[in-house]
Amino acid sequence: MMRRAAIFCAALLSLAGSAGAQDWFRTGTGLGVTKVRVAAPDLAARTPNGAPLEKTFHDVLSSDLEYCGILDMVSPSFYPLQVPSQPSELNAAEWAAVPANTYMLAYGNLTADGASLAVAGFLSDVHNPGTPLALQKIYRGAATDADARRLAHQFADDIVSRLSGGLPGIAQTQIAYVSTKSGNKEIWTMDYDGANQRQLTHLKSVALTPRWSPDATRIAFTCFVAFRGVTSSQICIYSTASERLISFPRYRGTNSSPAWSPDGAEIAFMSSQLGDPQLFTADADGGHLKRITFAVGVNTSPAWNPKTGKQIVFVSDRGGEPLLYLANSDGTDVQKLDTPDKGYVIDPAWSPNGQLVAFSWRRPSGNFDIYVMDIVSRQIVELTRDTGRNERPSWAPDGRHLVFESTRTGTRQIWTMLADGSEPRQLTYSGQNESPNWSSR
Repeated sequence: MMRRAAIFCAALLSLAGSAGAQDWFRTGTGLGVTKVRVAAPDLAARTPNGAPLEKTFHDVLSSDLEYCGILDMVSPSFYPLQVPSQPSELNAAEWAAVPANTYMLAYGNLTADGASLAVAGFLSDVHNPGTPLALQKIYRGAATDADARRLAHQFADDIVSRLSGGLPGIAQTQIAYVSTKSGNKEIWTMDYDGANQRQLTHLKSVALTPRWSPDATRIAFTCFVAFRGVTSSQICIYSTASERLISFPRYRGTNSSPAWSPDGAEIAFMSSQLGDPQLFTADADGGHLKRITFAVGVNTSPAWNPKTGKQIVFVSDRGGEPLLYLANSDGTDVQKLDTPDKGYVIDPAWSPNGQLVAFSWRRPSGNFDIYVMDIVSRQIVELTRDTGRNERPSWAPDGRHLVFESTRTGTRQIWTMLADGSEPRQLTYSGQNESPNWSSR
């Protein structure tokens, strides 16, 4: 009986500790705030050919708002009968009353005129109808399904920005990843919601670890190319503007795992050109090469603090097994980031606010799962559990979402989730897909 009581008390303490950890974590990711209650009814299609485009627009807008992490969306079953298409038609009291209980209303109208598409989008505070509109904007594009999607993403991002204190939404961002859908491991990109999947590289060999530059105009990645008669892993850079590879020096040995500095001026990467795999930094064009780690063993997977640019977190097995280490960006003041249990720790990714590091950790008793550590307090939260191998996390620029690879459906695919581990969404389904990286814009 006493043993059962002890176990029960221990379980309660564990739950209390977990709840406390979740509290600081949700605050640090911006998910711990009161959600704004928003309604987003169908827009009025002003022309007959606008109806199918309005459906695409509304479906995308609703999905974007549902998944942004900071809004509580009103169920359409609670909407009043009259839906406004412009501010003069708004009956604010109806939308503010039970059962809708709306706080902000997103509405508008859509006109498809020949080859042109125009969407008038409005955002009103229905509890304070006398205040100026929170958002009033005309979105223009071509009368195509693709542009209806694009304009919906713009409207969603503008709404999220207004309701999050100016922090931009992520609906217009992209995810780079590695896919075997063409027969080889090549670099692909897709919209943040999995739409518009497109192959970028055609190396017909192996491409790995894509990393977006801060301005989202280049992708650095690990490629396998010939150098002095030997095919080895090297750093390649792809320009999304010119849609071609741009030059970067080749080095002896194995070279991999590139990471951009926050200003885009430098790249950190792993290289064995002098023996043991060590971390080096170089200018974005390969100039001013500098070695920054010197410990025996493998040192790899650098990630630059995006807020300060003054620190790098990386993986090293200098102590016998892969663990996380923190250092200044010049390699000085190296510190081990201890975990409360043994196991392999890999794939570090720094949150946009520079406070949190996500990583993959295979504990002695389980699979690889995604965890997040507060870099100051060293507190840890587990985000995935008992759902296949979950690896390679990467943060969205809003700090409220993560993308990662998972085998939970039997094959390796790309998933996203809110930064507290909730609302996982599968983005890819065919082929093997891995190493996702979220663009900064």
